[in-house]
Amino acid sequence: MARLTANGIGIEYDIHGPEGGEPVVLVMGLGAQMIRWSMDMVGDLAGRGYRVVRFDNRDVGLSHRFDDVPPPSIGDVAKAVREGRRPDVPYFLSDMAADAAGVIEGLGFGSAHVVGASMGGMIVQMLAAEHPHRVRSLTSIMSSTGNPGLPPAKPEAVAFLVNRGPDPHQDLEAFLEHGLRSARVMAGPAGLHDEAAERDGIEQSFRRAYYPVGFLRQYAAILGSGDRREALRRITAPTVVIHGADDPLVPVEGGHDTAACVPGAEMHVLEAMGHNIPAPLIPTVCDLIERAVRRAA
Repeated sequence: MARLTANGIGIEYDIHGPEGGEPVVLVMGLGAQMIRWSMDMVGDLAGRGYRVVRFDNRDVGLSHRFDDVPPPSIGDVAKAVREGRRPDVPYFLSDMAADAAGVIEGLGFGSAHVVGASMGGMIVQMLAAEHPHRVRSLTSIMSSTGNPGLPPAKPEAVAFLVNRGPDPHQDLEAFLEHGLRSARVMAGPAGLHDEAAERDGIEQSFRRAYYPVGFLRQYAAILGSGDRREALRRITAPTVVIHGADDPLVPVEGGHDTAACVPGAEMHVLEAMGHNIPAPLIPTVCDLIERAVRRAA
């Protein structure tokens, strides 16, 4: 792994695939490190000839931490948005999109095909809207628009989202079991996920960089950014939207709303997929990323 300065902060990244390949930049979701993009998926894309970049968003993993800014009250942020006021948050999704633009610039690509999952989808949407010269194509996975009229997440999914589990320094096994219970809920009713791989991923993330307070600032960035539909209507990059039919955290209507807002976007609903990218569906997801790339060509 390596580090660069992007948008004025340090960003940890890694890179795979042939040097001459078209760049594909993967942006992960809320509180999740770049290693949560599985090497199976990275390897699939690299095997197709792409230069694949993963990076840690700000406030997670080994990238810059905003330790000098205490996390705001999530209730206060939500209240400000409901009342039409600009919330007092450390940063917004637009700032995180500027980080991604800085990564693309810093690696000398000029522009790249960008792929985001969940909050990462929101980030790359804003990247395409606000930095169009950096985006060749856009793939938004299990993400949404901030439209307050969309169906809410299922209560059991929200419960695991906001409860980060026991302190792993005190009880690692309880922490891992909490993470596995969360993964089962996020996988949806089909339960399409690999328990052993999920457990390994949770433990790897803990041992690499455990920093739960960054999650709160990222969550505030999502809530504070509010309704982004007008920004999405400015996107000109060829866009593919992917969503699981059984997503309990970001219901599939969020994907449909994204595709309806982005001019010319394609919508693809994957059956048996929840709020995850299960191993059996990785080739399909990569096919759809490649579809966006080919549309750009």
